[in-house]
Amino acid sequence: MIDHDHGRVLFLCDRPVPDPAVGSVAAELGYELIRARSLEEALVHAGSDGFALILAGYSGNVDAMFASVRELRGRLPHTPLLVHGIPPNPPFSLESVFEAGALAVLHDPVSVPILRTKASFFLEAYASAAKRRRAEAALQETRARLESTIASAEVAVWDWDVVRDRVTGDLRMTELFGLDPETADGAPLSRYFDAVHPDDLAPTETRLRHALETGAPYDATFRVRTFSGGWRWLLARGRVERGGRGAARVRGVVIDATLQKESEARLQASEERYRTLFESVDDGVCLIEMLYDATGKPCDYRFLEVNQAFERHTGLKDAVGHTVRALNPTHEQHWFDTYGRVARTGEPERFVNEAAGLGRWYDVYAARVGAPGSHRVVVLFSDITERRRTEVELRRLADDLAEQDRLKTEFLATLAHELRNPLAPIRSGLQLMRRAKADPAAIARVQDIMDRQLDHLVHLVDDLLDIARITRGQVDLKPALIDLADVLNAAVETSMPLIEGARHQLDVRLPAAPLTLHADFTRITQVISNLLNNAAKYTPRGGAIVLAAERDGDTALIAVSDNGIGIPPEALDEVFKMFTQVSQHAQHIPGGLGIGLSLVRSLVQLHGGSITAASGGTGQGSVFTVRLPLARPAAGEAPAAAPVAQSEAASAASSRLRVLVVDDNRDAAETLGALIGMMGHEVAVANDGHQALRMMTAMLPQVVFLDIGMPGMSGYEVAQAARRDPRLDATRLVALTGWGGEADRARTREAGFDEHLTKPATVAAIEGVLAKLA
Repeated sequence: MIDHDHGRVLFLCDRPVPDPAVGSVAAELGYELIRARSLEEALVHAGSDGFALILAGYSGNVDAMFASVRELRGRLPHTPLLVHGIPPNPPFSLESVFEAGALAVLHDPVSVPILRTKASFFLEAYASAAKRRRAEAALQETRARLESTIASAEVAVWDWDVVRDRVTGDLRMTELFGLDPETADGAPLSRYFDAVHPDDLAPTETRLRHALETGAPYDATFRVRTFSGGWRWLLARGRVERGGRGAARVRGVVIDATLQKESEARLQASEERYRTLFESVDDGVCLIEMLYDATGKPCDYRFLEVNQAFERHTGLKDAVGHTVRALNPTHEQHWFDTYGRVARTGEPERFVNEAAGLGRWYDVYAARVGAPGSHRVVVLFSDITERRRTEVELRRLADDLAEQDRLKTEFLATLAHELRNPLAPIRSGLQLMRRAKADPAAIARVQDIMDRQLDHLVHLVDDLLDIARITRGQVDLKPALIDLADVLNAAVETSMPLIEGARHQLDVRLPAAPLTLHADFTRITQVISNLLNNAAKYTPRGGAIVLAAERDGDTALIAVSDNGIGIPPEALDEVFKMFTQVSQHAQHIPGGLGIGLSLVRSLVQLHGGSITAASGGTGQGSVFTVRLPLARPAAGEAPAAAPVAQSEAASAASSRLRVLVVDDNRDAAETLGALIGMMGHEVAVANDGHQALRMMTAMLPQVVFLDIGMPGMSGYEVAQAARRDPRLDATRLVALTGWGGEADRARTREAGFDEHLTKPATVAAIEGVLAKLA
């Protein structure tokens, strides 16, 4: 007879082209696949033979799918049923599919590994359950047969005369022991024991000896050899009877227990297979018993059985026999309500929920075990905490990226606007200079305007470069002992043109006693100047600005306050973030690049300090407070003096030099060459690296201003080639580059440069280099 329950899989799918994954997995697992195009066809197969697994497909007809699931669940209640082909966003809830009777769902497209894993799990579970039912049925049949045998006296009867050592028995007795009836009657007990299995002989003799010594009933189960050379199980029972002079007899019966033993062995093997499957599942599995309060409301549950993965998924140890309230007192009520509903209705549920007391999220499938009225529920679950955290983190990162993208877009638009602002007066000034050649006063006024706008452009580029260096960790501070008053005076001097242009009133309150910092003079001056510029920029014309400094314990407290447009309370924590600009709506005040305060905070933090912003709200002004650690100079060491700009007279001290200017930007090379020529030096210009090397060997210049970023042959390569030529040993190389960090300066030194100028170089810087190299 074919074992249809174990060898057949029903595949219900009305798609024109069925999924090939189902057939390949069924063949791989060794199951016959029965295809059905409709529910009616499937019911015909279901009525004739059983199945080990049912796969119901979804092709877009929701009502047909649910009708098929419910009908097949009713016809084959013990057969696992899976629904496949579910789209990522189905027009129905997955819970409704489980409520209809499905044990699992497979999303479209069907994954062969997932289908194989789930099909194997349910096929093995169903096969184990079916074998267990058959084993139980076989055991019940064996027991019925045994009872019928006993009732019909189909047992062997024996009598052993202990003193004479003679065993007499009926025909059935000799048959069970495989002896010749004509010679076995009256034979010694050893004749019968010769047929007993060697492994069972000693225990059998021991039990018989114990019965003789104590008078207790004799009861033994052992194997004896059959006529065919095999072994059968016998159950022997007897009672000891003693005569008046100590004579003893043992009378009893022997029953063939082979079928019973075989059934028990099959049942044990089935239990072992079930246990192996139960423990091998990677998900947590537990069997629980629901507990209820006096009103019948589920309030707790007790663990009856758990698998090895249970502790890994829950963190609960030695759970069997304990209630979840005892192991986790804060376990939420919704778990009891859900499992209580499953036990009450018998409808399985699949859901995702959080166990806050355990600090974990779970994907759970729960089903009732037993008939209606049973309070037992089997729970299959997996810990998805990391997945949930990843999903939350991905959503947060997506939001952050979207916000950063928005800020970047706003920043680029603002940058374009900020760059156009100074470019417009520069272009207009150039046109005016062409038309007003005979008006020196107009030309001088235009040149002043162009100088200011150029300074503004340089300031914008410097801020951008500083942010880039800080982001890459390339800012190298040059700390020294400096007087805070010198820093404040330098910052005021830098910012005064902007403050005076807006007709603001500046009140500077220097500390009463000198305050010494161990800091980079230039960078701290940049911090205070940026704050003063912000105050001037965001304060309406004719406003008041206060710069105050004082000692606060071991720190210097510097505050820049104004009576300007203020900052909304909700924006106070945002103003120091990159690209952040507070919307001013109708204030008609330029918003800037949104990097100034971010740069200020970074520089302050690099010095071990902090900065905070405060404001009473829109129109209430603002206060920016900087705290920097104070330093005490060592004995005899005084604070360094503030840097002093090199005077223009320095160039007068330099002698006439042969200078070569090398830059692939012809306009830049010509203007720099003309400027150096006006300083009284002999100048030549080259526009690429190869031309520069030819001219250097021809004119043997004393100084070469060499651009780094040239195509074809870079400034580094030109410098290295020049340093290999002994004819150019006396030539001094000056690097021209837009990068001015310490790492950039170190690289130019390694390439053989003597000096490093950051574009655009000021006249004072050029004069200083020429004076130094003269």
